[in-house]
Formats: sequence, C-alpha cells, structure tokens
Amino acid sequence: MARQELARFLRERREELRPQTVGLAPGTVPRRTPGLRREEVAELAHMSVDYYTRLEQARGPRPSPRVLDALAGALRLAPAERSHLFRLAGSAAAPPARTAVRRVRPHVAGMLERMPGTAAIVTDASYGLVAWNPLAQLLFGGDLGHGTTNLARRRFLGQGRMYTSSSAGEFGHIVAARLRRAAERYPHDARLAALLGELHAGSAEFRRVWATHPVHAPGHRTKVLDHPELGRLRLNCDVLLVPEDDQEVVLITADPGSASAHRIAELAARV
Repeated sequence: MARQELARFLRERREELRPQTVGLAPGTVPRRTPGLRREEVAELAHMSVDYYTRLEQARGPRPSPRVLDALAGALRLAPAERSHLFRLAGSAAAPPARTAVRRVRPHVAGMLERMPGTAAIVTDASYGLVAWNPLAQLLFGGDLGHGTTNLARRRFLGQGRMYTSSSAGEFGHIVAARLRRAAERYPHDARLAALLGELHAGSAEFRRVWATHPVHAPGHRTKVLDHPELGRLRLNCDVLLVPEDDQEVVLITADPGSASAHRIAELAARV
C-alpha cells in the first residue's frame, strides 16, 4: 500500500509541474499532458529514467534518503511536501532541507500586484527579497527591484539603504533571530552560510546581537522612517506567513487619513 501511495504522489506532483516552472523549455514535440515527462524528472533528479519509472509504477525498491532528497528538489516540493514524501517512503524523518526556498509562488506574487495602494514585499528565510510590487520599489528604492536585495545586508552592512528608521534596533534583533532559525533549518545552504560570514565579518553590531540569541514572533509593528523625498512617514508593517516555503509577506501601509497615507497615495499614483 505504501508503494502505491508513494507512486501516486510522485505521479500527481509530476503532472502538476510545468516545464517553465523548473527551467525547461516547452520543446517542439506536443505533450499529451501539460505536466513534466518522466524522463525530465529523472534528469532533474540525476537518476535513470528506468529507476524513476519503476518508482512511479510502485515496482522499485525503497528509495534512499539521498534519492528522496533529489526527488524533492526535482519536483520543487515545499518543506511540508518534502516531509510527506519521506513519510510515504518509510523514512522516520526527513533530514534538514539543503537550501531555503528562493522562488515565490505565482499566487503570492499575484496577490502583491492586486494591492496597488499597499507596498508589499516577500522575503525568504535568509531575508532575501524574492518578490515586491511597484509601490514598494518606489518607497524603498536603492537596490530594490534588481533581484539582489537582502534586508539583512541592508540593515547591518548598509547595502542599498536609503532611509533611517525608528525601528532599526528592533529590526536588527528580528533579522538575527530569523537568520538563526534559518541556519538551523538549512545547515547545508551555501548561500546562507556565505551571508552569515559576510555579516559576522562586516558588522560588530551583528556579532553582538547574534550572541544574544534573540527570539521574535512575526506580527504587527509600527515604524517611523525618514524618506529622502517624502519626509517623515509613520508606517504599519504587518506580516503574513507562507509556511510551506518559510517565507514572509510584509504589507506596509499608513493609518487612513493620516499625512503619511496621503504621501503614500501620491507615490502610488506614479505607479
């Protein structure tokens, strides 16, 4: 029974994926179904087509953790889906994921575009920006929008920062707390390790905050920032979690009717 459940899970996930989702060209040969072909999954997972086919047909041997990890990456499984795959295969527990998820789900990115009056960003587990809307780009400027922004680097190394904020101290503790959790969850993530190395080498403040083992819970916070063009703004920051990808959606607004809200509205009119 377990083999059949594993086979069904692999087949259904393969059929849900699209070539462009995993970086493959659609190709010129018509597809009988819109999902990936077995040979494409096998190639992405670095295994033979015959072995993968036997897994989908419930004829293969129990896959090893290494094989399961490769399949999870090839099928773009979220952390919860990855754990489910390991359970179906009879493994007691899934080992830590190798890397944080650094892509944003289309429906999350679409949500940002449907809120033109709200500045919105999505950050991954290492505080890299993986999505943002035009108002956020106008509001926070700097390197935002280039696809290389990391809020931890902005906060502690000053990379791309263009304003001062009343919540800088609190945000520093938030950053360190989240990066500590990420380091525990993704011990094999080379990009995360490199980021932590940069922060430790380049910021005495980060080293001090890191050593305190800070803890924080995402939620509602208010900050006052000095924008170089709009002046002083009082903003509300509300965090929505995307737990399956270990990401956070941050919504930035101002109190209705306030001077800050009018300035944000003027900025939004440019979008």
